[in-house]
Amino acid sequence: MPRRQESPDAVKVRTLPVQVAAHLTRRIVRGEIDEGRAPSETEISQEFGVSRVVARETLKILASLDIVDVAQGRRVVVRPRAEWDYLSPLLIEWLPPETVDELLRELHQMRALLEPELAAMAAASVTDETLNRLKDEIGRMAALEADPEAYLEVDHEFHMEICRAADNRILDRIMYSARWLGTASRRVTNEAPSGLHRATAQHTEIYEALLARDAEAARAAMRRHLSNNYSTLLSENEQRRKRAARRR
Repeated sequence: MPRRQESPDAVKVRTLPVQVAAHLTRRIVRGEIDEGRAPSETEISQEFGVSRVVARETLKILASLDIVDVAQGRRVVVRPRAEWDYLSPLLIEWLPPETVDELLRELHQMRALLEPELAAMAAASVTDETLNRLKDEIGRMAALEADPEAYLEVDHEFHMEICRAADNRILDRIMYSARWLGTASRRVTNEAPSGLHRATAQHTEIYEALLARDAEAARAAMRRHLSNNYSTLLSENEQRRKRAARRR
């Protein structure tokens, strides 16, 4: 059975260690914590008025996101930002909008490298069962063009169906691990006027190339779709920045 995409908004309540970790991460990003040095367990307990257990869990969360290194008997240190786990939905939630915009551009670069080739691979091995699911998903997209949030989930599943049809478990895991950023990117591009109608037409082109088992056509259709998405992403982000500037 195809996996259903988890909603990044499914859980709103955050535990105390997660809240403290979020606060510290934002301070690190703003440059309010000395370069290379993170608060110790004791310092976290004292500053936030939390138990040592909460402070310890906070550091574990930061370490799990590759934000800090925690070693027995050594000072807690902040890792280089290039090494943080940017595929984590928690970290995305804590980052400033301009950093998320940068990550969405980098996500597009990754997708432009992988997805056209995945489409070409899928064209050589796609099953009738998968083609039927893709056709059903296009029908659902057409019916959901007035509902961007519902459309987003079907869009994601369409692309994952193609990834699975390529029959490469490593590439499947790479694509799946980037689903949170993919959700954030689709939320931006879905705001464009007539954006979902255009997306449905582009998905239909991809499907028709797969139906014909035409690897070159599938590669080209996916490339056009991603290029259009990138142009829309840049345009919508620019509009957002202008609206934010007017409000200030």
